[in-house]
Amino acid sequence: MSKERFTSRVAVFAIIRQGAEILLQKRVNTGYKDGFYDLGAAGHLEKSESLQMAMQREIQEELGIDVALADIEFSSIVHKNDTETNLEYINTYFVIKKYGGEPSIMEPEKNAELQWVNINNLPNNLINDRKLALENMVNNVPYSEMGWNHEYKK
Repeated sequence: MSKERFTSRVAVFAIIRQGAEILLQKRVNTGYKDGFYDLGAAGHLEKSESLQMAMQREIQEELGIDVALADIEFSSIVHKNDTETNLEYINTYFVIKKYGGEPSIMEPEKNAELQWVNINNLPNNLINDRKLALENMVNNVPYSEMGWNHEYKK
């Protein structure tokens, strides 16, 4: 008899950059961290799609912009044990510097605003693992863990 393996949730996040600025969205009516800022686009991996494909889809759905797969650059992974929700996530972060169109709010029921902010002047209410991912990007750290009995960065 085979033992069922644990499955983790996998999410993708877009760090959309214009020079020293990044695009943030303000969460609303999502049931998680409403009123907090999140990265430009985010979402869950779906069956039969790669991480880059998921990122491309989420950017189109949430912001209405087009990004070629070749322009979706890996930044880091944060393996998060979310102590508030008791859920584990493998969060994968990608840097987007090139895209077609102008970012717009395509899901107003979930996104209260879009704002370009300087990476050195982030809002206090940016979700904690997103802050960590931005630190990882700046410091070229490809992997870290958050919410476990230890913190890990390497």
